[in-house]
Amino acid sequence: MTTVIKSPAEWRKLRNGKLKNKTLGFVPTMGALHDGHLTLARKSKRENNITLVSIFVNPTQFNDKKDLENYPRILREDLESLDAAGVDYLFYPSYKSLYADNYRYRVCENEISKILCGAFRPGHFDGVLTVVLKLLNIAGADKAYFGEKDYQQYLLIRDMARAFFLTTKIISCPTVREKNGLALSSRNRRLSETEYALAPEFSRSLRRGATAAQARITLEKLGFAVDYVEDRFGRRFGAAKLGKVRLIDNVRR
Repeated sequence: MTTVIKSPAEWRKLRNGKLKNKTLGFVPTMGALHDGHLTLARKSKRENNITLVSIFVNPTQFNDKKDLENYPRILREDLESLDAAGVDYLFYPSYKSLYADNYRYRVCENEISKILCGAFRPGHFDGVLTVVLKLLNIAGADKAYFGEKDYQQYLLIRDMARAFFLTTKIISCPTVREKNGLALSSRNRRLSETEYALAPEFSRSLRRGATAAQARITLEKLGFAVDYVEDRFGRRFGAAKLGKVRLIDNVRR
């Protein structure tokens, strides 16, 4: 059964005590877990003695208050999923326990964080990098696992770990998709039935477009409100809204 830990001090005591000589894998999440998250947890279980998952809906990375308010919170279901996956520990901190400084101190990056999603979500990656740095320092893990659906986020976290000489190895894992090609996301549950039926065209259009511009035109004709479609880092990245739900994805080029 998954053991729930709520304070950094409690986890550190455990990590420096009976878990001191165990290899630890860590999967940070914001909850509303799906098979993408659980795939990361299962990989961690294969590669480490102990697996820790965190659930924390991080307010500092939301530039839209309504998005924060509407973000799904289903702790009971999440715990059932973690139990079924054999996850050893859940770290479930409060805002106060992570942000005793009330976000006076933050991590800022000045290149990759300014493009793609960073150009449309001011301050988003400051919040992401700050909370991930906190969580990595608390966890004391040997490896931490991140999905490639958020590839821009993965690059920033990987490079932050190198820049600050963190000992945790940052591991990327391929995007997990539904049979229809839609990238798994906690936000997918907010799509209406009609929007959900259209959503797989997002990744299909990114793949099929001869150019980023052509892929964008296709998406707009289908009814997506496109933020961007751009080719970078050997991938095609896109972000677009269906109704009130913002989808992101990327595919290899």
